[in-house]
Amino acid sequence: TMSEAAVLTDVANGVMTITINRPQAKNAVNKDVAEGIAAALDALDADDSTHVVILTGAGGTFCSGMDLKAFVTGETPYVEGRGFAGMVQRSTDKPMIAAVEGYALAGGCELAITCDLIVAADNAKFGIPEVKRGLAAAAGGLVRLPRQIPSRVAMEMALTGDFMDTDRALSLGLINQIAPAGDALAQAQALAAKIAENGPLAVKRSKQVIKESIDWSQDEMFDRQQAVVNAVFSSEDAIEGATAFAEKRKPNWKGR
Repeated sequence: TMSEAAVLTDVANGVMTITINRPQAKNAVNKDVAEGIAAALDALDADDSTHVVILTGAGGTFCSGMDLKAFVTGETPYVEGRGFAGMVQRSTDKPMIAAVEGYALAGGCELAITCDLIVAADNAKFGIPEVKRGLAAAAGGLVRLPRQIPSRVAMEMALTGDFMDTDRALSLGLINQIAPAGDALAQAQALAAKIAENGPLAVKRSKQVIKESIDWSQDEMFDRQQAVVNAVFSSEDAIEGATAFAEKRKPNWKGR
């Protein structure tokens, strides 16, 4: 039955919601979860009418990380070309929001920081405790975290394996918003709805510049940005957005 699927997807109002659905295993990532997320992202990429994606977990927890029982039996929760959980190496060009309740630990924390925005419940905990299991946070924890929070703090998290609460996560800019427990998904949906109202091409290319420009030198950054945003300024949507503003009406986006 669908209710037993490891990953559930739902699409409404231009927003896809992907739910990791293994609450009995604290949404640990096994091969089924990895393949389910990859399939959902493939569908998202192919659907021009869906503009934002939310990742969340069933049963009041986000994701406890890699399924260690499956790992010990030799199962690998990776998808070729997309990496751990079918998304850590390559997710999507569209904005991705993590809606976090409870634990986002190890691979679960790495899923959250792969997303562009994070809404976390006030009971959420973030951490990369891989070292406690003799493992390393190789799905983004060691390489992505120090680009998102001060490297000293990332170093502490990686070497101690200690958890971080939402107040500290917010103060460091690791997350965008704190929601009351139980409301992370609803708050992420409100954020997604705001994004989905905007020009889809403009949104995708803006995300692309912010993500890629971290590696650009000052000498080249404006030229490289121009190559990405040229298509935005010459798009039908740019004319429509300006016209709608002048006519005091909502724009009718075409995504081109």
